[in-house]
Amino acid sequence: MFKLDGSWQERYNATAVFTFRCRFADTALAFSKFFQIADKAGVHTSDVQIVDADDTTLTRDIKCFCKNVAAAEKFSGMLEAEGIEVVELIDNVLEIHRRGTIDIVSRVPIQDLTDLRMVYTPGVAEACKLIESQPEAAWEMTGLCDRVAVVTDGTAVLGLGDIGPLASLPVMEGKAAIFSEFAKVSAFPVLINSKDPDIIIETVERIAGSFGAIQLEDIAAPSCFKVEQELRDRLDIPVFHDDQHGTATVVLAALINGLRRIGKKGKDCSVVMLGAGAAGYAISKVLQHYGIGDIVIYDSCGALYEGRTEKMNPWKEELARVTNDENTQVPFAEAFKGKDIFIGVARPNMVTKEMVASMNKNPIVLPLSNPVGEITVEDALEAGAAIAADGRGINNALAYPGLFRGALDARAEDITLEMQIAAAEKLAQISPEGDLLPDMIDRGTHEQVAQAVSQAWINRK
Repeated sequence: MFKLDGSWQERYNATAVFTFRCRFADTALAFSKFFQIADKAGVHTSDVQIVDADDTTLTRDIKCFCKNVAAAEKFSGMLEAEGIEVVELIDNVLEIHRRGTIDIVSRVPIQDLTDLRMVYTPGVAEACKLIESQPEAAWEMTGLCDRVAVVTDGTAVLGLGDIGPLASLPVMEGKAAIFSEFAKVSAFPVLINSKDPDIIIETVERIAGSFGAIQLEDIAAPSCFKVEQELRDRLDIPVFHDDQHGTATVVLAALINGLRRIGKKGKDCSVVMLGAGAAGYAISKVLQHYGIGDIVIYDSCGALYEGRTEKMNPWKEELARVTNDENTQVPFAEAFKGKDIFIGVARPNMVTKEMVASMNKNPIVLPLSNPVGEITVEDALEAGAAIAADGRGINNALAYPGLFRGALDARAEDITLEMQIAAAEKLAQISPEGDLLPDMIDRGTHEQVAQAVSQAWINRK
């Protein structure tokens, strides 16, 4: 059976997937015209299915990969102009999300009254009394051992920015679906309609008893730093901001393999990073903990350095103290000279070929901004990068299912830096020869990460 290495969207650089339901005259010539127009429009096709027929026409569903929604609508107009009737234009992405991507289902079949009375009254009282007398029993007598809250205020959603909590719900449901599919974790979206970090903290603290762990998601910096730290201090269950630490974990895994491939050691390498927000802060921390210490971080105002006052906050000030040992203040383009690694977690199209060409021989270039990176992978490779990868491949979905599954299995009270590094090392170890990272769709990937994370917590003392 044919299996695509990657995805059709990546192969065709297409973000929109549509099914064109078209009515054709029942002739080969009429059908072939569709594909001629698709070629002219830059639209790629895959599955074709007949869904209706009469004496003279056939109605077919044809799956099409388009650069974006506007390109799909333009293609539809081109078809109509050539006499091909577009009966319906179905947005496959929206259809996937229709009625949500997750359900809450019963783990226990209820097939008769005996089942019902054990699941609910009167039988459930026995479990309640046990937990009342032994609160620790709740971990086994309820779903706490498998349940995670995915908490957001909707202020930093993907590449969309501050779209609010309600508009972020499809993302949170998507995260929950990934948790369920790859780690057997029951995750539930929690939308908080406030940008006040104190309100977010109080809300999560009040509902935390329903969950075994808390995943913070798409909360903008610098609020995310305060929210995470306060909740970690107040709660005895793991609290983990995925945009920070999930991203950092996968970046470290990619660098472990990348450095091995080009024959360099982390302690001998220098890094220039663009982005001092949530991801940039966490990446710098995990890289330093792993032994890569020569890091210079840039934001919209230039390099972070001790003594800078413009657009600083306590977390940027911390980074300024522990990075940029030489107090570099040169313009961003000049910072690439002699560097071994570039990591971008900021804005699209900020890096040129000339910048990459000025780096040390065989550099690693990771433009991770989504949906468009700081430089394309193709341009980075043409400019001399030995390794280049963007946010499509270096995706935090490789890390967080196993991190949370491992933490829950070990009944951990936190997800530590050592647990992140254990996850990164395992991801690097199980990557196929020649690849930076393993297959995200492989359930075994997440199982092995979970085992490594759980063991790291057990071994922490």
